[in-house]
Amino acid sequence: MGNEITVRELKSINIEGGFVVDGFPYAGLANAIATESLITTTSKFELAGVLDSELFPPISIIRDEVPNFPARIFVNEDLRVAVFSSYLTPHESLHREVARTMLNWANDHKCSLIVSSSAVKTDEKPFVIGVASTETAKKRLADAEIPILRNGTVPGIPGILLNEGFITKTNVIVLLYKGQETGPDFRAGAEICMAMAKLVPGASCDFRTLMSEAENIEQNLKQTEQEAGPLRDAIYG
Repeated sequence: MGNEITVRELKSINIEGGFVVDGFPYAGLANAIATESLITTTSKFELAGVLDSELFPPISIIRDEVPNFPARIFVNEDLRVAVFSSYLTPHESLHREVARTMLNWANDHKCSLIVSSSAVKTDEKPFVIGVASTETAKKRLADAEIPILRNGTVPGIPGILLNEGFITKTNVIVLLYKGQETGPDFRAGAEICMAMAKLVPGASCDFRTLMSEAENIEQNLKQTEQEAGPLRDAIYG
């Protein structure tokens, strides 16, 4: 059984020159909270596709009476933004395939930038800093007044996006926040969403609204992770 991930588009998508935002959770839920908040607080995002794999847990997630695939693509064509959104944390064996699927999809749709985020251990003072795969992406960080990481480690899907982006000259930015051992992720998610809004023109960035939405989103994501646990264990042991 391979690790292939299938993208099934539900409508025509035109976001040429736009942005792809990685919303897969990794090392906590802050990234998923940030992207769900972006979708919730910015209007006109529509479900445009789903991702599926034999190695995804076989589950339907019901929200507002509607069944959902665990991993979906939401698109706002006015802003030229696509968000890869996931309710579940992918197993480590799928990280490379998730990242490559996202990169290939972004290149196929002629997008100009991929944005992701990750927790990082650093002594640098700003709560959110960034790292980029190209000089063009680095300039976007500078223009948004987001400090740039000089030394550190970026694991998982965001790290693979950076490495592959560097090799293929694809513009990738990973926003890095200080990881924490305990406590809620919703504040970090709101802070990342604010930073994403600086990189994606037109995205919502009202912090008070973000904080309220992010807390509710974190509770839903944690419940889904818990309910999917037995299915995940059955696949990966």
